[in-house]
Amino acid sequence: MKKSVDVIGAGLSGLYAACYLAKNGYQVRVFEKNESVGGRSRVFEAEGFTFDMGPSWYWMPELIDKMFEDLGENRQDYYQLKRLDPAYRIFWKDHEPTDIPADMHSLKKLFDGFEPNGGEKLEAFLSDAKTKYDIAVDKFLFKPGLKWKEIVNLGVFKSALKLDVFKSVDKDVSKRFTSAQAKAILNFPVLFLGEMPSRIPSLYTLMNHADLSLGTWYPEGGMSATAKALKAIAEKHGVEFHLNAPLKSVEVVNDKVQSMLVGNELVSTEKLIVSADYHYVEQNILPPKYRSYNENYWDSRKLAPSSLIFYLGVDKKIDHLQHHNLFFDEDLMAHGETIYKSKSWPTSPLFYVCAPSKTDGDVAPEGKENLFVLIPVAPDLDDNQEIRDRYLQIVINRIKKHTGVDITDHIIYKRDYCVSDFKQDYNAYKGNAYGLANTLKQTANLKPKIKSKLNNLNYCGQLTVPGPGVPPALISGQLAASQIILSK
Repeated sequence: MKKSVDVIGAGLSGLYAACYLAKNGYQVRVFEKNESVGGRSRVFEAEGFTFDMGPSWYWMPELIDKMFEDLGENRQDYYQLKRLDPAYRIFWKDHEPTDIPADMHSLKKLFDGFEPNGGEKLEAFLSDAKTKYDIAVDKFLFKPGLKWKEIVNLGVFKSALKLDVFKSVDKDVSKRFTSAQAKAILNFPVLFLGEMPSRIPSLYTLMNHADLSLGTWYPEGGMSATAKALKAIAEKHGVEFHLNAPLKSVEVVNDKVQSMLVGNELVSTEKLIVSADYHYVEQNILPPKYRSYNENYWDSRKLAPSSLIFYLGVDKKIDHLQHHNLFFDEDLMAHGETIYKSKSWPTSPLFYVCAPSKTDGDVAPEGKENLFVLIPVAPDLDDNQEIRDRYLQIVINRIKKHTGVDITDHIIYKRDYCVSDFKQDYNAYKGNAYGLANTLKQTANLKPKIKSKLNNLNYCGQLTVPGPGVPPALISGQLAASQIILSK
């Protein structure tokens, strides 16, 4: 008879854990709070538009392909990838827009236009970033973070010296480049890691390798393609999915979860993986004696940003937008301070616009544009409708300023999504969108542990190792599943 495991939450980490366990011979059930799988990678349709709700950047394709291979699968059997060229467009305050080319020769030429020897400097910088990327993947990403000997050894120590973990991203970038544009481009990938570049370890310049060397891709069928593929793989291995089934309570016997109330059904369980919000389950579902961290601990954690998101259907094309667009036309530092220090709404926000209809004709009716607009904001803000409407008008005005197109009278579908929605849909701690900040004190073994005090419960997802993002979420699911396999 097969051993059974239950997974709470069908986000990417939960989906991958379910696939990995089922492939290794376990009987798996997945209980999901919402009406569809994918977690933050869910999708919805309205007025002929198809909107990806969360992740929109597809980076590290080789790492995601490896995760499929670990399931005995070929990603190409489920969806194809297209490399975007340009990868994205940046709108500046005092310069013409910059398109980031996929070709390295063109990219170096672009940096030569920013400053003397910019291309040569970029080549050296990206070479170092690749070293950090390779070391991080080999030494850190696939470690469960349970024992210090995983990372405290001579080899890892030597690697850490190469990683310059005690130097900040901003310091690393600033010592090499002088132009504001080069610095902004190279600081960009860490903006969603939960701190200003001046306070993020330079380990994370590995993201520049992912961005500029490995490239930005788009999966055929949209960003939900990965979640859909994992669900198909899971079902192929006999995984059962129970939707609209939130975890409400557990019964603990002899330091193990013996049964749980999911939706309106009481079910027994042998082993449990929690892909749902770590804080919510631990502080609201588990008995106090089995909580590894108290509320003061959680309140002292530095969180990555939340987001104000607009899903817009526009009844005309906007010629001057690319697939990905960064509006860096206001002060980055001032916006960052509102997220990480004052924890207030920004006066002049930076924002991001994704127009997947530039690449994929299936996400919008012909002649129309699908827009996903994201403004990073501090967690736990009040986000009433008046505030949301005010920021939409800011976005509309700035799009008009840089593209010459006023979309005010052309929006035929609008949905907004912010802090309170993250809380409602995902029980997200303080309404965060991206988990914990990737500061030095919250990296690797210093993140909340994947193992619970309960003998048959493990966690995965963005609040534990290795952290937020699509590839880390997949890895997190594998790590949690591997612990169950190892504990046979």
